[in-house]
Amino acid sequence: MTKMSSLDAGSTELRAAFGCFPSGVTAVCALVDGEPIGMAASSFTSVSLDPPLVSVCIQNSSRTWRRLRSLRRMGVSVMSSGQDLVCRQLARREGDRFDGVGWQHEEDGAVFVAGAAARLSCGIHTVVPAGDHAIALLRVHELWFDPEVEPLVFHGSRFRTLAAS
Repeated sequence: MTKMSSLDAGSTELRAAFGCFPSGVTAVCALVDGEPIGMAASSFTSVSLDPPLVSVCIQNSSRTWRRLRSLRRMGVSVMSSGQDLVCRQLARREGDRFDGVGWQHEEDGAVFVAGAAARLSCGIHTVVPAGDHAIALLRVHELWFDPEVEPLVFHGSRFRTLAAS
């Protein structure tokens, strides 16, 4: 167990501490000028049932978020076990993130990754500044899900799969 003041901790130590908490992995995607754009996001959580809200935290430096945040709709795909390579591809800084990735879109422009455990068609409810990130609260307008599909989990800077107890 490592102990230090948050004032002494750098980004490496903070990432290691935050990585002790497992999270699911999502893809936030939409059509822009007829082409899919998107990114992987592991800082996703449900927020409210009424109204239906979820949140995603995004780095302020994200060029993809700058393009997504002005859109009427975007898709949030809850990634399934075995989609770790797709997540890595969607997290790339350069190149075609959708090359070889199965995807579909709705008429409203929301893009979803094929094989996801759940798909949420969302619009921006509000965006809250939070240090070097923004917290995007997204209102869920439509959803599709399959509780039998195992989710992809990110823990300790690695992708993992849940095990039944």
